[in-house]
Amino acid sequence: MSLIILRNYIDGAWVASKASSLADVRCPATGEGIARVPLGNRDDVDRAVAAARAAFPEWRATPPLSRARYLFRLRDAFETHFEDIARTLVREQGKTLDESRGEVRRMIENVEHATGVTTMMTGYGLEDIAQGVDCSAEPQPVGVFAAIAPYNFPAMVPWWFLPYAIVCGNTFILKPSEQVPMTQTRVFEIMDDVGLPEGVVNLVHGSRDVVTAMLEHPGIAGISFVGSTPTARVIYEGCGRTGKRVQALGGAKNCLVVMPDADLAAGLPSMITSFFGCAGQRCLSGSILVPVGEAADRLVGAFTQAARRLRLGDGLAETTTMGPLVSAAHRERVRGFIAKGLAEGAELLLDGRDCRVEGLEGGYFLGPTIFDRVTPEMSIAREEIFGPVVSIVRAADLDAAIELVNSRGFANAACLYTGSGAAARDFKYRVTPSMVGINIGIAAPMAFFPFGGAGHSMFGDTKGHGREIFRFYTDTKVVISRWF
Repeated sequence: MSLIILRNYIDGAWVASKASSLADVRCPATGEGIARVPLGNRDDVDRAVAAARAAFPEWRATPPLSRARYLFRLRDAFETHFEDIARTLVREQGKTLDESRGEVRRMIENVEHATGVTTMMTGYGLEDIAQGVDCSAEPQPVGVFAAIAPYNFPAMVPWWFLPYAIVCGNTFILKPSEQVPMTQTRVFEIMDDVGLPEGVVNLVHGSRDVVTAMLEHPGIAGISFVGSTPTARVIYEGCGRTGKRVQALGGAKNCLVVMPDADLAAGLPSMITSFFGCAGQRCLSGSILVPVGEAADRLVGAFTQAARRLRLGDGLAETTTMGPLVSAAHRERVRGFIAKGLAEGAELLLDGRDCRVEGLEGGYFLGPTIFDRVTPEMSIAREEIFGPVVSIVRAADLDAAIELVNSRGFANAACLYTGSGAAARDFKYRVTPSMVGINIGIAAPMAFFPFGGAGHSMFGDTKGHGREIFRFYTDTKVVISRWF
């Protein structure tokens, strides 16, 4: 059976890519091919930019409230097709259906937040800055923006950017990950039915060549990126060379710190979710578990037993609590880190390398893996693994735990489990990561708060969604006027 070849969406129409090569899209649970995606080129980007630039003047002149009304319609359409989007996501990415539904819900929440443009995009003014002279600051749209999205959240992450860009009056080009292009293809089919003006939103499939073309294109005013830290640095530097606005969100090495007074019964479920949700393929996944002092005596055994109870399988099965990794190549990369941990002397409490799921022998499964007695200088405690591998680094006290958090280079997120308000305040005050959880695990901020880290986890000065994103997509024009 021949597989469908995905197309680009440019200027309000589905069009064939100019690509000379295709890549297979595979179901991680079975290993079977489910589609083919074009690895686009500069011609595809040129065509999308031309359409977006042509659409910009009329869209920019459309009143913000009128632009928001398209998002109200889009929100309703996404609710209608909610389950379809979630199941498409599971099939190509591998996460569980429950996780996928949560992701689609977060996608929709960004649409809802963006509809507040008539408040969030307002400027300010002052009469009589001098006698008879008035001054106002008026945010205005900039032009064409683009986003380069990762494979781990194919529904949600593009919508940290797209709705805000267009509701502010800009036009937009999205490049989804070539590993998971089907979810946003389905989303754009729904958008097409909503009837946004031609050229306002565009989708271009591809890999490195498309990214390079976006970075170099003079018609693109800014780029948003989410992915690994090495690539985020490349995006940041590339935008700097061409004078583009940029927000490049990178990797993480998130720590979960557990104090001796923590309520383990209440906290353990969120700890397990933090480490093993999406099979550890999240920039907000836990990576290092840090029991402080005598907390280790209670925590290590309970955490390991809870991890053993996870049920691996096809994400579409309601009983599955952890799905596969996204690809065979990524599974081998994660296995390589497990081998490094053993070679460096860590104690392997739970080994997920040989897990098998009956009937899904072709899937890219790797079970929960836990190392104890990990030291801060080991590779598994320093490098981003992006899989279901936990490093337990024991700390003598809270000061030592905070030092561990702040010494990883990455500074995306961290959390603390404690019954002490003083410890919680000290922790959130002193740790460098920008997203902090207290007794709730590592949780993603909702759409109306900013998403993004510090250090090697963030390049640029504007984070995803929240209030700040409206500033990224507008230029503030200052008007000083006097009338005779």
